[in-house]
Amino acid sequence: MTSPHELKGRDLLCLTDYSAEQITFLLDLAAQLKARYYAGERVLDVLRGRSIAMIFEKPSTRTRVSLQAAAYQLGAQPIVLSASELQLGRGETIPDTARTLSRFVDAITARVYRHSDLEVLAKYATVPVINALSDLSHPLQALADFLTIREKLGRLKGVKLAFVGDGSDNMLHSLLVAGSKLGVSVYVASPSSLQPDKRILEAARREAEASGAEIRFTEDPFEAVDGADVVYTDVWVSMGQESVAEQKRRLLSPYQVNAKLMERASSRAIFMHCLPAHRGEEVTDEVIEGPWSVVWDEAENRLHTAKAVLASLVP
Repeated sequence: MTSPHELKGRDLLCLTDYSAEQITFLLDLAAQLKARYYAGERVLDVLRGRSIAMIFEKPSTRTRVSLQAAAYQLGAQPIVLSASELQLGRGETIPDTARTLSRFVDAITARVYRHSDLEVLAKYATVPVINALSDLSHPLQALADFLTIREKLGRLKGVKLAFVGDGSDNMLHSLLVAGSKLGVSVYVASPSSLQPDKRILEAARREAEASGAEIRFTEDPFEAVDGADVVYTDVWVSMGQESVAEQKRRLLSPYQVNAKLMERASSRAIFMHCLPAHRGEEVTDEVIEGPWSVVWDEAENRLHTAKAVLASLVP
């Protein structure tokens, strides 16, 4: 059994590094913390006296606010830093930044453009480093997603999740990795030219073989969504992809999640989106505001899963 002490001091860069049992532990803890929150325990002293540096190279709403609020509610001091506010913006190296911050704070969260920068940060830091989004992975969002699915459907194992959109998406990477470990089958509808990172896909297929989950790819969104319990999409153009924005919009235009597509899913299907949504592109108003949508509960769960991660990893 996973214990709270087993994760203390660990990095969270990608869920490939976590077992199904460890992921389940974090989901269970998040559910417990959420229940305590609604019972009136808004502030806990779990991390009293700790400080957490939060680096943001990219703009952020849900990740920034959920992490700051989570730190505060656990008794820790969040220190929010943009790249321009750090000496990183004037040429200081990532190793030097990591070693310096490690002398001041008890953990570092970082939202970065390049996952490789996050790996260097973790290599030289002597405190836990937590991925607050990179081009490869978004583990904090995936944890909130699977907590939401479990809340809404009452289970994870045997669930069919259909992802519709960009097959190279960092959010899809995290869904594939965590889903395959937890027994969630992931069906992907995407143009053949947009494929996941090979390392991620190979790891997910190994885990799926062990858990009994399925991973399938198709260019037909209706085929992927047929009978699905969860329909998931993300923006077509991520931050940093502005130069190929129009090309991607043309390529992905057949992959919009609309009411006609949702009607092919299970009668109990839910719609999910990590947000922000570009309404009228990857999803219609009718879906995101409709009876299928659980996106606001999904967004709220970012707070509770962030608390679970910080409480578990920060020593």
